Amino acid sequence: MSLLVVGLSHRSAPVSVLERASLAADSQAKLLQDTLAAEPATEAAVLATCNRIELYADVDKFHAGVAELSTLLAQHSGVGLDELTPYLYVHYEDRAVHHLFSVACGLDSMVVGEGQILGQIKDALALGQELHTAGRLLNDLFQQALRVGKRAHSETGIDRAGQSLVTFGLEQLAEGGDVTGWAGGKRALVIGAGSMSSLAAATLARTGVAEIVVANRTRARADRLVEILGQSGTAARAVEMAAVPGELTRADVVVSCTGATGLVLTAEAVADALGVALDTAAEAPAAPLATTAELDQHAAWVENGAAARDRAVPRATVPAQNPGPVRLALLDLAMPRDIDGAAHRVDGVRLVDIESLAEASADAPMAADVDQVRTIVADEVAAFGAAQRAAHITPTVVALRTMAADVVAGELVRLDGRLPDLDEKQRAEITQTVRRVVDKLLHAPTVRVKQLASEPGGAGYADALRELFDLDPQTVAAVSRADLNDPNRGRS
Repeated sequence: MSLLVVGLSHRSAPVSVLERASLAADSQAKLLQDTLAAEPATEAAVLATCNRIELYADVDKFHAGVAELSTLLAQHSGVGLDELTPYLYVHYEDRAVHHLFSVACGLDSMVVGEGQILGQIKDALALGQELHTAGRLLNDLFQQALRVGKRAHSETGIDRAGQSLVTFGLEQLAEGGDVTGWAGGKRALVIGAGSMSSLAAATLARTGVAEIVVANRTRARADRLVEILGQSGTAARAVEMAAVPGELTRADVVVSCTGATGLVLTAEAVADALGVALDTAAEAPAAPLATTAELDQHAAWVENGAAARDRAVPRATVPAQNPGPVRLALLDLAMPRDIDGAAHRVDGVRLVDIESLAEASADAPMAADVDQVRTIVADEVAAFGAAQRAAHITPTVVALRTMAADVVAGELVRLDGRLPDLDEKQRAEITQTVRRVVDKLLHAPTVRVKQLASEPGGAGYADALRELFDLDPQTVAAVSRADLNDPNRGRS
């Protein structure tokens, strides 16, 4: 196993960089295909969410793999390699497994314990399977990550440590208060009809809003979401995107999460909807850029595989929200952003976006259950590593037993030629005896070699077994391919 992950997230990079590096669906597919075409990689999967972009690959060379994956991320994200590199983190083999399992459990999420990441991991695996870029290693890894995440949520109280990003965002709009009491009776406008927007609409419905209006570029998806909301008794209707400015004048709460590459709502549009003038006062000065020494230190941490969470990335200063009563609450969950950040300067507007959510969640208290989840992750990482190492030697053991069976069959044919007068009972007894002897001779060493191979540093036992018994590498490879193509393999 030579698992490598190169990526950046809200813990390692400012939102402004994440926003520019975000990958559309077609870009993700091209990234996977180009990664597989690169010499160091034999498998690839990409996990791209609103606050992380990670490229997973099975590589045969570590340093060449890091260089290639970093270059590919830069090429497909549109952020120059020199600019992107200081924010990248690298994990290898067991550390990479530990990272993905932690992500699946919500330990690395902006809101600790949120469960939406499981759906995003499932989507990442599905894309890799669809494009045939996820092979044995990444199929096993991502399927196990999903099981570990589900185990963490079912066996611990990690859900109490945090909520979904939607709920957390709505709570920030309510200035930390009860969402139900704050949103009840209000009119809500949801822009987008994807998974995040659907979750936002469902969350708003539970708060008792008076009406939910859904706007989406594809009207059929908006109609479907409205139908689902209606089944729960919530007043809802779908509109075209062109109707958003008019709906904005009637809304109390707006949640936007689309795949648009440009702004969906400008500050001017928000100001027009409220009938107020846009404050054109100068923005507060940005925080100073990271010093050369800080970037050098970060590069050293990346090289050594240190956790990105231990580094605080300098961020631009976020100006204070406009004082006074809130007439329109805006929640932007998109990456890149849907709503112009300057909308916070419109009188009567409160804006919460990914960047402000990151700031708000930085000081959130960790639940005691987090320690229990970390224990689960550590145990699962050890078990996964042992299973992968044991699986690595299994084709060699199968090839050895196949060779032994062929030897037995050949010798029995020769025996038939030398002793043609044996009756069926004698021939069957001899056949059973010879096979029993071979099985007994092979049983102890094959069981023991599997045990040894499952331990750290046990990867060399497969090579030793092939060398000692002069096994044909093509036979071993054929066993591996047959196992990988088994339709029942990997099903939970």
